Amino acid sequence: MLLGGARSGKSTEAERRLTLLADDAVYVATGGLRAGDDDWADRVRHHRERRPASWETVETTAVAELLRAATRPVLVDCLTLWLTAMMDEVDAWDDTAWHDQGRQALAERFDELEDAWRAAPVPVLAVSNEVGLGIVPEAAGVRRFRDEQGRLNQRIAAASDSVVLMVAGIAMTVR
Repeated sequence: MLLGGARSGKSTEAERRLTLLADDAVYVATGGLRAGDDDWADRVRHHRERRPASWETVETTAVAELLRAATRPVLVDCLTLWLTAMMDEVDAWDDTAWHDQGRQALAERFDELEDAWRAAPVPVLAVSNEVGLGIVPEAAGVRRFRDEQGRLNQRIAAASDSVVLMVAGIAMTVR
């Protein structure tokens, strides 16, 4: 697992590590497409251009399913965007929906991902943002996201053989 802030070098380091494992790998892009967002399109293009042509790119949030069926090493980039999609699916941004069913639905998705992570038949790397180092957000939904990202990071880190924190492009081994 590779953690870090925005532009800390997480993805680049994860890609470098994956190239050491295999020439033929699966890159799981969890961010989706964002129509009309030129900045996002540039980010996606940049990521695609630096990946080896031999890697298969799969754009999905069905990460647990993919891990269970994997036959080649996998890089999931990134768990933060996956969490955003999951929170959208369970309507976690809405306080009432969160308390009625969203919290339980998100916990089930976390359980499924962690179980698949632990049981993956191939090496798996994940990139995730460390989001809890700054100010406390004013909006409840944003605080919820920050808290759930921290919970998700803890679970996947506990299930991982190694954890690396990226700071200014430098990989610092946590475990």
